[in-house]
Amino acid sequence: MADTAALGDEESLTPVMRGAVWAAIAGVTLFGVVVCVLTLVPSQFYPSLTEADLRAVSSADVRIQLQQAQAQLQNNVRSALLQTVAGTLVIVGAAATWRQVRVSREGQITERFTQAIEHIGNDNVDVRIGGVYALERIAKNSPEDRKAVQFILTAFVRNHAPWHVGAPGGPEHPTSAIEERPWLQILAPDTHAAVSVLARRLPSPAAGRKVPDEATLYLPRVDLRGLQLHQGELVNVQLRYTNLARSWLRGIRLDRSDLTSADLRRCQLEEASFVHADLSHAYLGGANLRGADLRGADLSGADLEDATLEGVRADAATAWPKGFDAERLHHAGVRLTG
Repeated sequence: MADTAALGDEESLTPVMRGAVWAAIAGVTLFGVVVCVLTLVPSQFYPSLTEADLRAVSSADVRIQLQQAQAQLQNNVRSALLQTVAGTLVIVGAAATWRQVRVSREGQITERFTQAIEHIGNDNVDVRIGGVYALERIAKNSPEDRKAVQFILTAFVRNHAPWHVGAPGGPEHPTSAIEERPWLQILAPDTHAAVSVLARRLPSPAAGRKVPDEATLYLPRVDLRGLQLHQGELVNVQLRYTNLARSWLRGIRLDRSDLTSADLRRCQLEEASFVHADLSHAYLGGANLRGADLRGADLSGADLEDATLEGVRADAATAWPKGFDAERLHHAGVRLTG
């Protein structure tokens, strides 16, 4: 019965109280160990003089001096042990403090992450924008969460700006006419904010701090008409059948991205980079590609009607649509390298 009562009392303790009890037990045990060490160890290094040792010395003053010297040696060992114990406690305390700080930081990040997710699911567009930028801040402070933030933001864009090409009742792709619409940041500022954050991808822990994270981002079949990105990288992004008509993507890196059948009509693509990008069957009518880098890009079957190609860089690996022979490329101002 006593054991059962004791067990019941122990189970009634809160985790904090149980932690305090165990901490007290550990403290008392550690104190006892330290006392034993300070008492026994010095005498092992410098044993006290026995009566036989002292009788061998005829002078009483010398015997006292020998006893004092032996005691001093033991005190020196005891002092060294105390310093070692104190140093160890400082290190252990610092480690415990660092661990507590890290646990507290992780708890704060988790709380902020949860709040950000709640915000991007809010009905108020202003709250959603705040949630998007909160996720970007979390990605900056917590490299371990960057992949999750990218996944959440790409899902957010796909869900809030779908372009259901091929679905029953889906949109015509490309549309028969390019609609003169306001910029995306005006029509859908939350979607624009999410894409802007994705274009500012930070290095992943595995990639290193100087190498941008180039994991594949999935943004196929989304409506991003009128997107404005003045800087950033959308490297290795899945953009198949995505509508980017009348977007401003000047100087943006789209290397190794899949833009198959993407609508890029009348896009500002000056100095943009499409190295080894897949632009097969893409719609680039009226697009401004002045100075773009198309080395190794696949433009087979692409529509380049009225596209500006002056200063475009290309090489032998660039695949052009039918009819774009060397003479036509030279006349259009394409610079062939290699």
